[in-house]
Amino acid sequence: MQTLQLFSPPKIVGIFTDIDDTLTTEGRITPDALQALADLKAAGLQVVPITGRPVGWSEPFAKSWPVDAIVAENGAVGLRHSAEQGLHKIYQQDAATRSANFDRMQAVLAHIERTVSGACRSQDSAGRETDIAIDHSEFTHLPPATIDEVVQLMQAAGMTATVSSIHINGWLGTHSKLTGARWIVRELWGRDLDAEIDRWIYVGDSTNDQVMFEHFPHTVGVANIRRFEAQLTHPPRYITQGERGAGFAELTRHLLTGQT
Repeated sequence: MQTLQLFSPPKIVGIFTDIDDTLTTEGRITPDALQALADLKAAGLQVVPITGRPVGWSEPFAKSWPVDAIVAENGAVGLRHSAEQGLHKIYQQDAATRSANFDRMQAVLAHIERTVSGACRSQDSAGRETDIAIDHSEFTHLPPATIDEVVQLMQAAGMTATVSSIHINGWLGTHSKLTGARWIVRELWGRDLDAEIDRWIYVGDSTNDQVMFEHFPHTVGVANIRRFEAQLTHPPRYITQGERGAGFAELTRHLLTGQT
């Protein structure tokens, strides 16, 4: 990972960013990170946070943050708000598939809580529609061996499993942050993300951002990604000096200075 000062991208059209511990600091978006989102939008860039957090948790932010949309539940759901239409939700899976998968995933979640010592569902689980989550660092702290055990149980049940800075997420289906990014660009703007991917930036902080770090040519990690550095097969190309929201604001200042 190189210092941010060495990052000089071509003129870009937009930014995808993780939320927890990338935009937020101790669970809240800081004024400097919120202003950074506004500054990016004012500069004419498209801004889409993409997160493992649930639909219910994401709804108020889709309504109030200066962003084009939020993609929740690791690519499964898109939320867009406008003054004319209010909050609009779109899904990658149809309603019948979501319903069948939900029942299967709830059984897996209950099994994990019964059999894995210390494992409990995330406190935002009531807002989840297309995945499940076990808390490992938000309100409950699990050791690495227990995190690995949970991942293995999810995978044994046929689920995709990823580890964010706070949760272990599992879901049924082929969606991911990358497929969610491609999907939302097509749904919102009728464009092919892969055809213009060299004009986008991805910002993240954890191992569940690796699929984005691998496929996007311009990637930045906020400084707290050092926590996961040894686990990253595909690290970001650049790293900020600041952690969390301060790091995102640092990137924004660097980017907008270079775009003028």
